[in-house]
Amino acid sequence: MSNQFSDLHVFLVEPSLTQRHIIQKYLEQLGITEITHCPTGDAVFDNLALSQPELIISAMYLPDMTGTELIHNLREYDENYDMAFMLISSETDIKNLDPIRQAGAIAILPKPFSVEELKIALTATCDFLHPEKANLEHFDIEDTSVLIVDDSPLSLKYIQRILSDLGIENITQAADGSEAIPILEEQFFDLIITDYNMPDVDGLELTSYIREKSTQQTTPIIMVTSEKDEQRLAAVQHAGVSAILDKPFDPSSIREFIINVLS
Repeated sequence: MSNQFSDLHVFLVEPSLTQRHIIQKYLEQLGITEITHCPTGDAVFDNLALSQPELIISAMYLPDMTGTELIHNLREYDENYDMAFMLISSETDIKNLDPIRQAGAIAILPKPFSVEELKIALTATCDFLHPEKANLEHFDIEDTSVLIVDDSPLSLKYIQRILSDLGIENITQAADGSEAIPILEEQFFDLIITDYNMPDVDGLELTSYIREKSTQQTTPIIMVTSEKDEQRLAAVQHAGVSAILDKPFDPSSIREFIINVLS
């Protein structure tokens, strides 16, 4: 059905036999046959010593750790960072889901989910694994200067990885708005990508500063956030961001946003 997925090797991390059967059936319908079953988080690392998957699909609650702990443990090691991570869970509490979004999950699917939803997530996985270099008509992508502002080291790492895959090499990082402001006073950027929820100076305050007080008032700003409050998002839009991108996001989305705002 979908030959584009047939080369994917998947670690399926799910303690429930019933859920494993359901997810495996959907994966096989989409052309994926190389599936390694891991009932626990420790089993993931045991199997990593034998082979490296392109994608890890995990439940939230495992016998020995949570999905959050699993992705953070994986992301600590650069050799594991090229693997995509997908969460399948009935969890709805944003406090529990946000750390997984921050760590760079390619997708978060609910239980139950449809084959079509899985297909969309797998397409995002392929975009992550096989990125295309951005082609900007009026910009030399390799000379494009980008500032990333995020208080999550894993989120910074994830966004930088995606930008690097697009061909952007001139990347500066800041942990929050208070760290970004002095950088903005000394260096000019073609694009600013910022998180919303940050300590000291958050994304809204940083955007307001850039638009009202900085020397870079016209620089495009992309806000990357898991924020769902409509009033807060409206305030962000009113402050003058160029685009708002939900977490988790797939590489093709941020590529499209970058091409749109820079072209």
